[in-house]
Amino acid sequence: MISGLPNGSNLDSSALQPWKLRGQAFDWGKQTYLMGVLNVTPDSFSDGGQFNTLEAAVKQAQRLVKEGAHILDVGGQSTRPQADTVSLSEELNRVVPVVQALRIAENQDAIISVDTTRAAVAKAAIEAGADIVNDISAATYDPEMLPIVSELKVPIALMHIRGTPKTMQQLTDYADLMAEIYEFLARRVDAAVAAGIASDQIILDPGVGFAKTCEQNLEILRKLPQLRSLGCPILVGVSRKSFIGRILDQPNPMQRVWGTAAACSAAIAFSADILRVHDVAPMRDVCKMADAIWRPIDL
Repeated sequence: MISGLPNGSNLDSSALQPWKLRGQAFDWGKQTYLMGVLNVTPDSFSDGGQFNTLEAAVKQAQRLVKEGAHILDVGGQSTRPQADTVSLSEELNRVVPVVQALRIAENQDAIISVDTTRAAVAKAAIEAGADIVNDISAATYDPEMLPIVSELKVPIALMHIRGTPKTMQQLTDYADLMAEIYEFLARRVDAAVAAGIASDQIILDPGVGFAKTCEQNLEILRKLPQLRSLGCPILVGVSRKSFIGRILDQPNPMQRVWGTAAACSAAIAFSADILRVHDVAPMRDVCKMADAIWRPIDL
């Protein structure tokens, strides 16, 4: 039996300032929110090439919203291990038309985040209708990111990573994994606030799978409550990732749904507020069940 199993650890989320975006309330601590992955790339690790046309992207976005996604996370740059960096113009061409199309489609009120490490892409996407910036580098790759987000007055998700997607899996040696993640994220929160971003507009992501081994990913899930004192909603992305494949001996990311479900349930138990997922419909049911167990909700 795992020691330190949480006893109401999610109650701490209820102290966070609620959000309201496009009429949708985010009442932290009351339920888990789902961020649906919309990769408009040819080379993402599990769905590359499936949604990199405008028509396919809009159709997938509408499906994700119908299945229960609270946020659509649009990304035009793969962040899988060993991924090459695309040019700025290519990333803009992939992302901005999709955001624009989503704003005039049936799900025009959907909340959209843009998954990018470039300030220019963030700015263009927000101006096209996106609502949140999701930066896997915690705004360390582009020094203009925090000033731009401050200017745009939108929320930002800051993730822990070492190196780049090209090099990160060579950088998994930690003296104290959770302490280093905590310290990194604390510094990035301070930097964001110093740039003029309100502290209640920051989301934190421990970066499961980014410069982490299988065992370290499991440790992150067990020790998520250690990040609670940073005072921000916690975003966790475990969906279809390689550590699940390793444990299940399942090389096909598309066949890791049940492993993802188990990891998502654990993340909820250990205080996650948002889950970034590919398979929204089954994870919606996971969230409903796990929330009924772990959160103080009325059935």
